[in-house]
Amino acid sequence: MRFANGKHTPRDRFSPTLGQLGSLEVRLARTAGEVRKAQNIRYRVFYEEMAAIPDINVLATRRDMDSYDPFCDHMLVLDHEAPPKAFRRRKPQVVGTYRLLRQEIADMNGGFYTAGEFDIQPMLDAHTNLRFLELGRSCVLKPYRNKRTVELLWHGVWSYVLMHGIDVMIGCASLEGTDPERLATPLSFLHHNCMTPDEWRVKALPERYTSMNRMPKEAVDARAALHALPPLIKGYLRLGAFVGDGAVVDHQFNTTDVLMVLPVSGISSRYINYYGADASRHAS
Repeated sequence: MRFANGKHTPRDRFSPTLGQLGSLEVRLARTAGEVRKAQNIRYRVFYEEMAAIPDINVLATRRDMDSYDPFCDHMLVLDHEAPPKAFRRRKPQVVGTYRLLRQEIADMNGGFYTAGEFDIQPMLDAHTNLRFLELGRSCVLKPYRNKRTVELLWHGVWSYVLMHGIDVMIGCASLEGTDPERLATPLSFLHHNCMTPDEWRVKALPERYTSMNRMPKEAVDARAALHALPPLIKGYLRLGAFVGDGAVVDHQFNTTDVLMVLPVSGISSRYINYYGADASRHAS
């Protein structure tokens, strides 16, 4: 838990491990220094690898950061056996991160990041009895982009969901590139096969709306579409997530964003059984 000014409560320094797999551990950031390390990982992936356009502050600090960071929780994957830097003793290295924002915290700090791209308020108003969690800024360093790391991240998210009694997960997920025509196959696949039912229908903001329906359903090569989808989106879909109506082109991050909506009640029983109803599979 954090105050709005970004300072940590004493409890943060004792936040528990959410899971372990070999030398990897997943847990929440405990200090402002660890949050900075998460921001540096994001910079390396989003700006150095994916060619996002930095502002002067991001460029100077080599950290991806925004006004939401101070009141979010930051999930970390740490490698306890990462090679030490030159002339330094070995210590755990942050190799992946996920940003988490609970609804009650968002309500006290101006709302969800997602609301800048998608009109989520009607969905929130229709489900006032449910607790929402926003997931965002997910990234993993290239050498660690494998099943083990992704599995541990999802285990951490599942532990967090259980810990806080979350009912629905939402968040923007990105396809690389800003030309929807070049992304016509995966966008059309999502539109025809993964659209939210009426109960969860969300549309991109009118001024940012880009149609995902770019080719007829019968013209979509499902195999090619799935191959073109990023692992994060495929992971959401396997869990049982839906996709909102319309995509948003984000020129700063060189991406085309879609909205994922994942009601916890709809998560595939296969995955609940895999991770454990009490998130015990990779418990420390």
